[in-house]
Amino acid sequence: MSFDFFFLTVMNIVRLVLYLLVKLYRWTLLPVSDLVLVWLYERDSRVVPSVDNPLLLKSATTLAKMIRNHEVKSEEVVKAFIERTKIVNPIVNAMCQNRYDLALEEARKVDDLLSQSEIADSYSAKNAPFLGVPLSVKEAFALKGMPNSSGLKSRRNLIAEEDADVVHNLRKAGAIPYVVTNISELCMWYESANKVYGRSKNPYHTGRIVGGSSGGEGCLLGAGSSVIGIGSDIGGSIRMPSFFNGVFGHRTSKGIVSNVGQYPCAYGPRADFLSTGPMCRYAEDLLPMLEVMAGENAYKLELHTPVDLKTLKIFYMLDDGGSLMASPVKEDIKDAILKVKDYFKDTYQIEVKPVSLSKLKYSLEIWMAGLSADPSPGQEFCTYMSDDGNHSINPVVELVKWLFFLSDHTLPAIALGVTFLLFPLLLFLLLLLLRLLPSSHPPLS
Repeated sequence: MSFDFFFLTVMNIVRLVLYLLVKLYRWTLLPVSDLVLVWLYERDSRVVPSVDNPLLLKSATTLAKMIRNHEVKSEEVVKAFIERTKIVNPIVNAMCQNRYDLALEEARKVDDLLSQSEIADSYSAKNAPFLGVPLSVKEAFALKGMPNSSGLKSRRNLIAEEDADVVHNLRKAGAIPYVVTNISELCMWYESANKVYGRSKNPYHTGRIVGGSSGGEGCLLGAGSSVIGIGSDIGGSIRMPSFFNGVFGHRTSKGIVSNVGQYPCAYGPRADFLSTGPMCRYAEDLLPMLEVMAGENAYKLELHTPVDLKTLKIFYMLDDGGSLMASPVKEDIKDAILKVKDYFKDTYQIEVKPVSLSKLKYSLEIWMAGLSADPSPGQEFCTYMSDDGNHSINPVVELVKWLFFLSDHTLPAIALGVTFLLFPLLLFLLLLLLRLLPSSHPPLS
C-alpha cells in the first residue's frame, strides 16, 4: 500500500467521522440545547412598544424634503427620535452614549438657516441631501466628543477628538448625529455584547440577539429609534444586524468608502476585508447615503447610470454545499431566495440559473486564512485586545481568568484570540506535512 493511498484514506475517514459527529450533534444535542435556550430566554422576552409618531415612519429622504419645504422643523424631527430612543433603549440597550442637547442645538441652527431668504449652495438639496435628519453612529467610529472604545474595557474612557471620515461626510451633507451605538468587542463577533456597555437585545424579541458587530445600529433602526446609521463589515457586521433586525444595509466594495477614523481599522492586505457602509430603515435611503459616504469616490460606482435589468445575468445557490462550520439553511430562507428568483424571471424575463460552487463550503476557512495572513505590525487581534500596540495579550491566560470571572474580555473575543494564535501553527503543520509527501501527491478534493 502506497503512503499516498494510506494518507488519503485516513483523511477521508477523519472527514467522515467529523461529518457523522456534526450530524449526531444536530440530531440529538442541538434540539435539547434549543429547548434549554428557549426556556432561558423566552420567559422574559419583550417587544418594544409600537411607533406612535408618524415622523418615525418616514425615510430620511422624505424627512429631509419635509424639513427643507418647511413642512416640519428639524428640531421636531430630532426630538421625535430622541423621545423614541428614551422609550426603547431601557428595553434593548442599544445606545452607548447620547448627545441629545447638542443635536437639538444643531437642529435649531438648521431651522434658522432654512428660514433665511437666501441659502448658501453648500446647504442646497444637492450638497446637503440629509439636512436636519438625525443620524446614529456605530461606537467604533470616531464622533467628536463621544466615546470610541469599540467595546474594549481599557478604552472605556477614551473620547474622540475628531470625526471619522465617513461621519464628516454625512455631517457635511446635513445629518445630525445624536447617539453612538453598541458593538461586539473589537467588532469581531456576530452579536453585540462587551464589558463596557453590556449586551443589546432584539427589538422584536428581547430574548434574541441583534447581530454584530453593528448590532446597536440594526437594533435602533429596527425599533424605529433611528432612520439612518453608519456600520462597518469585515465578516458580516453590516449584513447580519440588518438581517436580524429587519432593516437595510450595504457592504460596499473595497476602496469606495473611507475606513479612516474607526477602531480597530485595517491596513495592508486586511484593508480589502474591511468595509464601511450605510444602514437604514428604508431602502430608498441606501443610494443617497452611499453617495455621500463615498465622497470623492462616488463616481466609481456610477450610481446614476441607467441599468437595464433585463440584461442582468443572475445565478443563485440555496446553500453553501454542506459546511460543517455553518448551520443548515432554513427552509423559509430558501423559499425567499426562490421568490426573488421567480420575481426576476417573471418581471424581467431573465433566465435565473442555479449554480453549484463545490468549494463554497470552505468559505469560512478561506476567510480565516485570509484574515490571518501577513497582518501589518500591531494589527494582530491579540495586540488590539491589549490596546497597546507594543505587546499582545495571551488569550489562553485570559481564558483561564474568564473561568474565574477575572477577565476584562468577552468569551467570543478570547476564543477568537486563541483561534488567531493557533491558526498559523496549524497552517504550518499542514504545510510541513505536505512537504513530506511525494510531489505527485494528488490534491484533496
